[in-house]
Amino acid sequence: MKDLFGKAILDYQTDNNPQNLVTETSISEEDEMSVAYLFRNYSQMPQIEQKALQLSKGKILDVGCGAGSHSLYLQEEDFDVTAIDISPNAVEACRLRGLKKTVNTDVMAFGDEKYDTILLLMNGTGICGRLSKIGIFLQKLKTLLNYGGQILLDSSDIIYMFDEDEIPSDTSYYGEVIFKITYKGESELPFDWLYIDYDTLKTASEANGLNCDRIMEGNHFDYLARLTIKE
Repeated sequence: MKDLFGKAILDYQTDNNPQNLVTETSISEEDEMSVAYLFRNYSQMPQIEQKALQLSKGKILDVGCGAGSHSLYLQEEDFDVTAIDISPNAVEACRLRGLKKTVNTDVMAFGDEKYDTILLLMNGTGICGRLSKIGIFLQKLKTLLNYGGQILLDSSDIIYMFDEDEIPSDTSYYGEVIFKITYKGESELPFDWLYIDYDTLKTASEANGLNCDRIMEGNHFDYLARLTIKE
């Protein structure tokens, strides 16, 4: 991976001629994304993200932290928060922004400590990639939870993007997309990304020993869910 997403974040943080990211998926055309949006403060965040931060408690792990805006808010609120991301450039930007605990790692390879809250925001299930991997993904997150801990994640049901005759067959899940990123004329290798509807998430959670509750719904087919370990 060229880490173009992280490069855009670091360019913005260091004022190195940042430009918009160009994103495209297997079910949508090219669209421009302002990198500045990743640096939003609490008042600029969607209500779902604000709610997740309000519900955060104890020792917190922010998975896929990106530019670190969620972690920075929590740190300013005196929480013990660790921000992790697979992007070395994004993690460097987080450090430059003043985050005290940052780790450049894939969550699947992370596991030295346990947490009271695990955050996966901005479609946190995306990093799972494929629905076939959701069980392994959830089991890994369970190993990182303290007793009484919670996983707070948001995602979207993207079935609205399909006509009835376009929905994939039973052999595939419509929320699986291939993502492409271009930045400053360079293209990243395509990667898998998962949008998961709430009912499918709930079924997968219960199959892996987790309770799943929908905390709130957003304005555009998105939702916030809380997962806890079944007693």
